[in-house]
Amino acid sequence: QVQLVESGGGLVQAGGSLRLSCAASRSFSFSVMAWYRQAPGKQRELVADITSGGSTNYADSVKGRFTISRDNAKNTVDLQMITLRPEDTAVYYCNAKIKVIDYWGKGTLVTVSS
Repeated sequence: QVQLVESGGGLVQAGGSLRLSCAASRSFSFSVMAWYRQAPGKQRELVADITSGGSTNYADSVKGRFTISRDNAKNTVDLQMITLRPEDTAVYYCNAKIKVIDYWGKGTLVTVSS
């Protein structure tokens, strides 16, 4: 079993920055690691993902503002967020895939005030 633990959420003013981090409890060769978010009353959506080879993919709404990175040796994935907007307010979840199995963290709350 793999546990993912997120950290780094909090309250920030619009225009500010936050860095989210996620660490896996065990060492695995995750094919893809990702960040998702779920705002109140909305479905969970993909924010960004990154393959083991370093290829990245971003939601249109965060392109140019968020950067995903991973450390394969440490089994960590980070999300650097700048120029935050009130609409970025959500619970952010770490996700890691091993073949067809998805693992999820419990989430960390990001609140952006206007």
